[in-house]
This record gives sequence, structure tokens and C-alpha cells, in this order.
Amino acid sequence: MPSVPPLVTTVEGPVQGSTDGGVYVFQGIPYAKPPVKNLRWRPPQAVDRWTKPLIATNRGAACFQDADLCTKIGGGNPEPPPLSEDCLYLNVWTPDLTTTADLPVMVWIHGGGFTIGAGALPPYVGTPLAKREAVVVTINYRLGHLGFFAHPALDKEYPSGEVVNNFALLDQIAALEWVQRNIDKFGGDSSNVTIFGQSAGGRSVLSLFASPRARGLFHKGAAQSVYGLPDIPREAALLRGVAVAKYFGKDGAVDVAAELRKVDPNLFWQIDAKEAPAAAFGGPVPISGDSVLREPLLQVFEKEEQALLPLIIGNTSDDSSVLSEFGFGPEDVIAILKQNEELYSLIKGLYGVTMPEEELGRQVGRDLLFTTMTFIIARDHYNAGVPSWRYYFDYVAENARKDQPNGAQHGGEVSFVMDTIDIAPPPGLTPTEEDKDFAEVVSEYWLEFARHASDSSEIIPGAILWPKHRPGELFDPNKTMGFGKDLGPELHLINNIIWLKLNIWKDVLPILGEMMSQQSLRTHSLQRQRKTVPAAKSA
Repeated sequence: MPSVPPLVTTVEGPVQGSTDGGVYVFQGIPYAKPPVKNLRWRPPQAVDRWTKPLIATNRGAACFQDADLCTKIGGGNPEPPPLSEDCLYLNVWTPDLTTTADLPVMVWIHGGGFTIGAGALPPYVGTPLAKREAVVVTINYRLGHLGFFAHPALDKEYPSGEVVNNFALLDQIAALEWVQRNIDKFGGDSSNVTIFGQSAGGRSVLSLFASPRARGLFHKGAAQSVYGLPDIPREAALLRGVAVAKYFGKDGAVDVAAELRKVDPNLFWQIDAKEAPAAAFGGPVPISGDSVLREPLLQVFEKEEQALLPLIIGNTSDDSSVLSEFGFGPEDVIAILKQNEELYSLIKGLYGVTMPEEELGRQVGRDLLFTTMTFIIARDHYNAGVPSWRYYFDYVAENARKDQPNGAQHGGEVSFVMDTIDIAPPPGLTPTEEDKDFAEVVSEYWLEFARHASDSSEIIPGAILWPKHRPGELFDPNKTMGFGKDLGPELHLINNIIWLKLNIWKDVLPILGEMMSQQSLRTHSLQRQRKTVPAAKSA
């Protein structure tokens, strides 16, 4: 690899990167104009072109968020540089700058409940995958109220009626448009783009499958630990927007939209869910009913109107570990179930009548919100005639097993999929050779999917063959890939995973929103530790 810093001329202008471990790295490339001032709550705009090389050796600013919370549970410190509303940047890792290399492209969308996170955090470093002949792109996007917002005053800015509320999803679409324009210059194949993400990132993947505005920008996807919480209806989002304006004392303004755009952007994430529940960000889900996501996600898949592209989908054995961070613990799961005594009695019988309620809530939370979501999406994808591959991740880093007896926690698979366990091990733990070996095995499946999976694929080759999902029956089971078993590194195929429970939960998940109060939806906001910022300080 030459010692001269790599230089690539993108459509927007030249960018100068660096090298890391034998691959070329470009960080902090702007893919849209800063969404500040009058561009707040507007679709991302094309950047102004430049002629002098842009030095792309440091990551761009992440969106305003709780940096301490992100450091604790979101994958690392999103700073430096300082957090900013000017946050629409992406990063590229590639082993080959030849325009004819035609390498598979893998675009990572970070999680964090749509309230925390950044594309350049340590677990998402693209060097390990790039070393194995892939081009890796990670992105930032707008978070919280800055990324998902509705207000009657903003509606007036769309005289055609094609309103936008999911600005974060449009950011992701803009980043994918950048990939289509430029990735061949980084050695990538623009006709072989895989989008993948975990938690809110996985929810983003499915939302992009569901959005007509994302069609043609990617060719397959992997949705990891996608939660089944219902999308926020636009009507509810509008009420929330009105409450935000009132919280900041802007509800009586002549031009409410203009006044809201003057509010310090660092104040929006600090609205405390307990002190001002109507104005707090709310559920970690997009808004359904705008021009980006016209219908709720589950309805789009049920009607078979999603992008008909290959899909990996699955979850971890202790995904419910994240529920408490949403302010929605196992006890809340039980409270919802108890609204239907017949259902609650049935569930107690299935899981064990003597099981303590806390453990019952943990297992039900995992199975209802995560495992069932993967089953429903895979079923609907199968019914639409396109392939999907299901997985269940149950590996825990060796030195963490004594503290994680319930299995792989929410996000526990990310550093194995990205092969970054050596770069970003669990906090305070040293990865073992077993951990590193297993990360190489797991990531090879995702790489092989990105390289070769298609509608005609029968398998994703690896240490054992991973068959496509199909409905299956009791004596003709469907297959789910088990990455890990009893916390250890075993690969195995699981027949009809939680078969009986899924057949109950598949009917409950679509009506979960009706079972949950709007108040409980608002508490899924990662805001438990926040302090209220008085409205008087917002001007």
C-alpha cells in the first residue's frame, strides 16, 4: 500500500483519506448539506461541490444526544468532535480503489433507539470486513425530534400534501444515493449494495424495505434484533409536535415553524419523559403516514408491498435486556398481558406456571417483541416470493458469561457480525481466541450474503449450510441458524424455534399498539436519566 495519502474524486469533489491495517479509510464525508437553521425538518439537500481535497481523516460530528448514555450502552463515546445538528456524514473503508474492482458494498445503519449512536463508533469500524474484500460504509443520521417530527405548521410547507416527518429515514436514503453516485470510485459495486443494522438500525433496514422512496438504492438487507413496537401514527406525532411547541413556549407564535427552528438543537433530547411526557421523543420507531413511510411497517409486509429483496433477520437470546433502557421493563410486559386474563393464563401455562413474573416478563419481552417480529417478517417475505434467512444468536464472550447467564444481550452480536470483537470488546473484558475465532465465523456468513445472495440462492455457504426460511410444519420444520448454543460457539440449525409460542405471539404483535397506552409508548425513549430543561432556557 503506497505511503501517499489516498485521494478519490467523488461527484461532489476530491476527498483525501488515510490507511488502517492495509485498507483505505475515508471519514467524515458530507453526504448532504448541514440540516441547520431553515433546513431543520426539511429533506436533506445536495451539498455544494468543492474543488480542493477535503481532508477525510477524522469522523464527522454525531447528532445531538446523551453522550454519556451512548458511551454506557450505545457502543461508545460519540465525541469528538462535539455533537452538532450538522451531522450528515459517512465513512468508507475499502481494500481497493480500482474503479473496476466491483466489490460488495455493506452499508451499516447504527442503532440506539433513534436517540443515541453514530456511524463511527468502535464496534462499527469497517477495517476487518474491508480486509476480506468488501467496501464498508457507515452513516450518521438525525436523531430524536430532529429526525422524526410532525407539526401542523410544518405540514403547510407541503402544499401538495406529500408531507415529510421521517427526516432520519430520508437521511439514510440520501446516504444510499451518495453510494450509488460514488461507491465505484472506492472499488465498490453499486449494483450489489447490502444495508444492515441492529435494533433501531435494523428497524431502519425494514423501513427502507417498506419505503417506496428507497427503491433501487440497495439490493439486499440484514435486520438484526428488530423490535416489534408499533410505528407512531402521524396523528399522534402531530399531537406530540404541538406539545413540543408548547413546552418551548412557541405555541402562540405567529410563525410557529420559524420559531421552533430557532430553538437550541441541544435542548430537544433533554426533554424529560417523566416531567413532560407529551413532549418527550416517545417510542423508538418511525412515524407512519407521511410520504416516506405511508403505512405502518407490519402492514406493508403483510400486504407484500415491501422491496422484494433477499433478507437476513434474527435476534439474540437476551434481547429483552434492552427493555429497561427503554423505561419499559419486564413488569410492564406482564401488566399489558394481564389486560387479557385468558391470554395471560395461556402464557403462564406455556412458559411455566411457577416461573417468577420478572423472568416471565423477560422471556415474553424477548419472544413477543423480537423473536416473533423476525418470524412475521420472514413469513411475509416468503409469501411475497423472496428469500430470507433467520438466525438466533446465543454466544457470549468467554469472560462475560458469568455476568450474562440469560444469554447474548441486545447488541451482543454486533461486534461478531462486524468482526470487531478485538477492536471493541465488551467493556472491561479482554477477548479470547475463542471469541475472535467465532467473530470470524459469524462475519463470514454476512460477508457471503453480501457477496452472493440473490433470489436464486439456495444457501449461504459457511461452516454449515444456512437454509432459507420457509413456513414448515411440526414434522417438516423450518430452520433457524443458531449462532452459539448455551453461550458457547456451536453452530447449529434450530427446528421450528419456539413454535407454539410464536403461533400465539404472531396474532398479538400486530395489535400490540392497541394493548399499550399512549403513555407507555412515550416511555420508550431512553430518557430515564435525563434532567428537565426548563422552557425558559430554550429561547
